[in-house]
Amino acid sequence: MDRGTKEQVVAELHEKLRDLQLAVLANYSGLDVKKITELRNALRKIDTEIRVVKNTLLRIASRETELSVLDAHFKGPLALILNHGKDVVAPAKVLIEFAKKNAELEIKAGVLNGKLLSKDQVNALAELPTREVLLGKLLSVLVGTQTSLVNVLSGAPRSFIQMLNAYRTKKENGN
Repeated sequence: MDRGTKEQVVAELHEKLRDLQLAVLANYSGLDVKKITELRNALRKIDTEIRVVKNTLLRIASRETELSVLDAHFKGPLALILNHGKDVVAPAKVLIEFAKKNAELEIKAGVLNGKLLSKDQVNALAELPTREVLLGKLLSVLVGTQTSLVNVLSGAPRSFIQMLNAYRTKKENGN
């Protein structure tokens, strides 16, 4: 690879690293092309990409980005998984599931919004519910709160009407 190509790769990668949500480093030694393609296709469906870049180029591209906290992990053959979407749980789930089926893929570390994640923290991230599930739970809480408020506010008029109805019944019976 000549110097011009390297500079172009670094510039392109630097732009992608500036606005990422989640990045994960994984050792892919031992994975054949078929398995890497399978992983790449699964990640592509959830707005995530996997790239294999030389560590020196990755180190240069990661300067002044959130990925710079992973500098100590840039050793050996690494695959860089980049997520630019809103859901950061889905890529972690895909990676963990793929790593369970393929022992050759070893997750090293990750970065979530500028914070360093260990392998265990990436595993914990994968166990969280997806963004859609969390939004659904939030919506049910918001709707439940409004329903409770309506029930509380309608309680006083309902009690008043029940009292008037009981008074009317009492008057009709002549008591």
